[in-house]
Formats: sequence, structure tokens, C-alpha cells
Amino acid sequence: MTTAAAPLAYTPEVAAATSDLRRRLARVIPDVEWPVHAPYVAAIRRLARERGAVILAHNYQTPEIFHGVADYVGDSLGLARQAAACDARVIVQCGVHFMAETSKILAPDKTVLIPDLEAGCSLAASITGDDVRLLRERYPGVPVVTYVNTSAEVKAESDVCCTSANAVEVVESLGSDRVIFLPDEYLGRYVAGRTGVELVLWRGHCEVHERFTAEEIRAMRRFDPALHVLAHPECPPEVLAEADYVGSTSGMIDEVGRSGARRVVLITECSMSDNVAAAHPEVDFVRPCNLCPHMKRITLPKVLRSLETMTHEVTVDPEVARRARRAVERMLEVGRGSGR
Repeated sequence: MTTAAAPLAYTPEVAAATSDLRRRLARVIPDVEWPVHAPYVAAIRRLARERGAVILAHNYQTPEIFHGVADYVGDSLGLARQAAACDARVIVQCGVHFMAETSKILAPDKTVLIPDLEAGCSLAASITGDDVRLLRERYPGVPVVTYVNTSAEVKAESDVCCTSANAVEVVESLGSDRVIFLPDEYLGRYVAGRTGVELVLWRGHCEVHERFTAEEIRAMRRFDPALHVLAHPECPPEVLAEADYVGSTSGMIDEVGRSGARRVVLITECSMSDNVAAAHPEVDFVRPCNLCPHMKRITLPKVLRSLETMTHEVTVDPEVARRARRAVERMLEVGRGSGR
């Protein structure tokens, strides 16, 4: 069996097997890099078939993973739905740890693997189950909505989860004048501005989106007044105020095709621009690049090793999973939008 530790050879057979993909990704992966990626793409595809595995990749994964080896791609909610619906024995989660936990919660009988256990999330790390319990004591009877970017323990203490696309619908579905909304403060402010509900917020932030500034966008517009600016609602409010469109990653992808704009900037994790650019060769993407260090822990060699060794398996305590599943399933029932 091939080991991911040693570089794989770019043979004529590998070149032929990946030629269609190479043409499709020529715009976003330089020629000099393709001989490095292609052998892993071919090996992962082959081994995934042998293992009966399905590979789920988030929109923030690099193009060689997103386009090269993923069976399903999308945002947090889309991947959660795929995990629940697929009939594969094994799920390899190319994303961060809370996504793998969510897949395990929704598919408890499947083996869920994550190629790197250190692929975390600043939002998920910003709050614990104890924090939620203390908030419930402080605000008795107030329902708790938690962003899907949280640990299973936090989900288990919640009434319902949400994503960036269905957060407004989820909050309004509760019929309450006040809601505890956790943990993303900026997403919470965005939702509060679109509902008549008082939101109790937590000061959690995404380390990627909080680094964007309004001045960056104004500077880009001074250079190119026709630039179409799309921003994720995890960005600070002053950034959202400068955008032409605000929405989840899937919403942003849809907007690129719908808008007809020829120059676009996506104010989010920068691998997403590469992934969308491959599908929209007619669009010129400006790339102010803020990388997610956690998403970038997932690499082709690690995906291959994960399949070879069946590591790292993600488990969730059965009682925690039972309670968290209730909150996640309520999320899936509210609206049909896409998530982060």
C-alpha cells in the first residue's frame, strides 16, 4: 500500500487519469504544482472506492481537494445533509473538527474520519457547554440558538442550531421576543438587524473574517468602482455595510452566477475564490487573501493517509450526540437554505 509520507510519482498513467481535471483547474493551479497534486488525487480516488468511503469537502478547502477528490462539496449545512443522506460506510471530512462531529451526530453508524485532529475553529473554541449552562441560568426560559460552528457539547446544550444562511429563519421560528444567540457576535448583529427579536450575544469571532476592514473595501472600490463585493456575515458590521451582497458561502457562490458581474471580490476565506473561479472562467476575481490556518491543515497527503490508516476517527459521547442531534435536526427542518 502507498504511504503518504513519501512523494508519489507523476507517471504517464497518472497524467492520463487526471487530464480532464487538469484542464478544468488550469486557471487556479499552476503547471508547476500539478505533478505534485495529481498522484495523490489518483491514489485517493482509487482508495476511497476500495474503502467504500465518501469525501466531503467544505468550500474553504484548496482546489486540489475541493475539485480533485471530493464527492460532495458545500457549506456546513450542505455537508451535514450529505452526511445524513449518504449510504457510504466511511465519511472523510475535509473541513474542521466541528464539521466532522456534526457528521457523526447525524450519521452515528458511519465511521467518520478527519485527516488532521488539529483542524479546529476559533468560533468553536470560544464557548463551552458550561458557558451555555451559565447563560441559561442568567436568562431563564430564553431559548438558545447556536451557530453550527460549535462543539457537540455546545450543541447539546442548545435548543436549535443555525447556519449563516438560515439564522434569521431559525431565530424567527422560535416566536420569542428574546433569544440567546451564540457564539458569533458579528453574525448575531447581522441577524438582529433583520428581525424584531432581542438577541443576547457572545463575543466570539472568526479569526479569518474579523481581519477584514471597511477601508480595504473602499480602497478596492477606488481602484475599480465597478467591483462587485460579496461578504460573509461573520465579518464586522462596518465591512458588511460596504458590501453589495451579504450571505453564506453558498449564497455567495449563487450570487456570482446571478449577478452577471465581471469583476468580483469575495470577502471570506481565500480558497473559496479559487474554487468558484474554476466554475466561472468569465469572471475576474480580486483576491484579498485571509487564510484559515485550520482548514489548511487538511492536505492531499493527509487525506490519503487518513484512508490508508482509517484515522483519525471522530467519536461523540452517545448521550451528548443524542441531545445535540435534536438541535441539529431542528436546524435542518427550518428553511432549506445553505450554511456557512
